[in-house]
This record gives sequence, structure tokens and C-alpha cells, in this order.
Amino acid sequence: MLTMNKKTLIDKVINELSTKLEQSIQSANEAHAAAVDDQSIAETQYDTLAIEASYLAEGQSRQVKKYQEAIKSYQALTCRTFNQDSSITITALVQLSNDEAQQHWFFIGPDAGGFRCHLNQHNITVITPNSPMGKAIIGKQQDDDIEVIIGTTTLIDHISKVL
Repeated sequence: MLTMNKKTLIDKVINELSTKLEQSIQSANEAHAAAVDDQSIAETQYDTLAIEASYLAEGQSRQVKKYQEAIKSYQALTCRTFNQDSSITITALVQLSNDEAQQHWFFIGPDAGGFRCHLNQHNITVITPNSPMGKAIIGKQQDDDIEVIIGTTTLIDHISKVL
């Protein structure tokens, strides 16, 4: 049986998001500095260095906001306990039958889809309700079958455990 604390998993996700936030803040500050630097002043009508730097700064600022919102969404989470009769939703840990041997689980999170970690001998991948896997799993229960179409590949599996 899975012996992990969802709070520990959420803390790992928040730590990763915080690291990415700090990197994005630094990148945004550097891009902003480059955009207003004297070296970026256009010398001809075809010199677009300052414009490019300002676009980069704007994109980095959007990334900062995205990470801030993701952190807030994880900090606001209330973990639920699921059983075989529960409908799968946010904070559920789900294992598919094909993943049992590898001790792989999916955590349904509000953001940070694709984040992976190893916790108590279990491999965890965060998925969101909007991902193809999330759409296939949300609302299902333990022992339900799922079908996920990813690109040209169709995955057919069985939900073996929900926590």
C-alpha cells in the first residue's frame, strides 16, 4: 500500500515551482535591464535589439505570474482521502494497472502538469484535469477502464487504485 503523505508531495511541487519562480524573476530582471540598456538603443531603423529584449522581458514576466499563481493554487489545496467508491478529482493519487510493477502513480493537481518525483519508493507524475490523461481519469472510480488518445497513440488501461 502507498505509504506517503500527500502534503509531502505538495511541498515537493511547491519547492520546484518556487525554484522556477526565482529563476524566472532573475531572467525577467535581466531581460528588462537589457531592454533599457544604452547598448540596446537602435542605431538604425532595422536595429530591433531593444524591441526584442522588451518582448523577452514581457514573456518572462508572464512566466513569473504563472509560477506565482501555481504556487498559490497548491498552497490553497485541501487534500482529500479517496476510496474505491470515490470519484476521482483534484488531490487524488491514481494508479493504473499497467503501472503497478513500476510503482508509478498519477497525482491530480491544479497546475504543474508533468512534474515528476520519487517519494517513498514510488514514482509520481503530476497531471492536471485539462491534460489528456486528466480528462480520461477525472470523474472515474477505482476499477473503471479508461481510454486516452495521445497524438496517434491510444492507451487503454484500468484504474487499479485510488488514494
